[in-house]
Amino acid sequence: MEKINIIGGGLAGSEAALYLAQRGYKIDLYEMRPKKQTGAHTTGDFAEFVCSNSLGSIAPTSASGLLKQEIEILGSNLMALARTHSVPSGNSLSVDRFGFSRAVSKLILENENINVINEEVEKIPEGLTLIATGPLTSPVLCEDLCKKFGEEHFKFFDAIAPIVKKESIDFDKAFFGARWDKGDADFINCPLNREEYLKFYDILINAQKIELKDFEKETLDKALKGGAKFFEGCMPIEQIASRGIDTLRFGPMKPVGLFDRRKFKEGDEEKFKKQQFYAAVQLRQDDKEANLYNLVGFQTNLKWGEQKRLIQSIPGLENAEITRYGVMHANTFINSPKILNKSLQTLVSPNLFFAGQITGVEGYTESIATGLFAAINISRYLENKTLIELESVSMLGALIDYITFKEHKNFQPVNSNWGIIKEMEMPKQVRKNKEQKNTLYANRAIEYVNNLKNMI
Repeated sequence: MEKINIIGGGLAGSEAALYLAQRGYKIDLYEMRPKKQTGAHTTGDFAEFVCSNSLGSIAPTSASGLLKQEIEILGSNLMALARTHSVPSGNSLSVDRFGFSRAVSKLILENENINVINEEVEKIPEGLTLIATGPLTSPVLCEDLCKKFGEEHFKFFDAIAPIVKKESIDFDKAFFGARWDKGDADFINCPLNREEYLKFYDILINAQKIELKDFEKETLDKALKGGAKFFEGCMPIEQIASRGIDTLRFGPMKPVGLFDRRKFKEGDEEKFKKQQFYAAVQLRQDDKEANLYNLVGFQTNLKWGEQKRLIQSIPGLENAEITRYGVMHANTFINSPKILNKSLQTLVSPNLFFAGQITGVEGYTESIATGLFAAINISRYLENKTLIELESVSMLGALIDYITFKEHKNFQPVNSNWGIIKEMEMPKQVRKNKEQKNTLYANRAIEYVNNLKNMI
């Protein structure tokens, strides 16, 4: 039986390795960590979360929630582990990042069909290969990919949010609550008045940033000139703030729908409804034990001393103990519309597939999904079956269709969203109702994926 090379032990590579190994295929899984780190990872574990610990919404009528349902139907191992290692986070799926990665690593290391090789891959290996090296693909392998495809790689910047210890938060000022009181009160909220916000903003816009490496400086210059872009979902907070003094208050620090019920007695409902903060910082649970919380939307590249000063200017976080500081790094993705077909197989070499963020999908769930889909097609390729090309009536199909659409004039990363899914006819009154409209799209997608599962 032909052995399959999988390059990269992140979310996509781990998902693909487990899927194929469970079907009896022999895998050589290459992961350069912990011998060589990326600058963003901190462990040698497989499927390590490096940015937020959230996989996004689980609501069945959300784009992210629908994608989760689809890959669970198709047998995703990592999504099942994410459910097992979830931590409270309202209507989203967030995980204990270390517990999750350790569980994935255990499954991989105990599988007799997976041979783990802790080495940096510098050239595309011979034979059937899946490249799932993610947005932090090593420069040496990038050079080989450029030689292989004759295409320049786009780059954009990603950033990681700081994490603080819960025990160091002042709950005389901070409070637990969910926006509009919907769902469980899983988020810690730190409200700011106008004076406090202006002080925070002044510190932020005058703070010093970490000196970038030479290759990152070059990439950042291109980014600011339009040659590459920040991905909006991970925009550094200092970059958002540079757009205007109130930008944060309508973005990651928006106070809308947040209320501190402790301020009012029973029967003061009208006063309670009128309560409004000038701005607010939210923190989301980061580990199973609820000892650590990350600052939502606070991805940053400020110097660590500046980050500490900024965080401790937030009411309730004056004595915050910071266990991880934010960092920013260059990310890489291929020009997928020119390189891949709709089966995630390369156009120039049927033995070579890609999956994960290197393809231009953005997000944890999206990475897992493309790893699973690539593995399904690799299995079919080995069995001499027709490879699957999904219709864009499902969220996974819409993602694949987007990143392989040949007419892109300026291809940029994308995550799951309703704007990419194939439209369907429906009455005008239903189309105007977001919940009803998305329910119809979701029902169509689930039916399609269930039929697909029966075919695989």
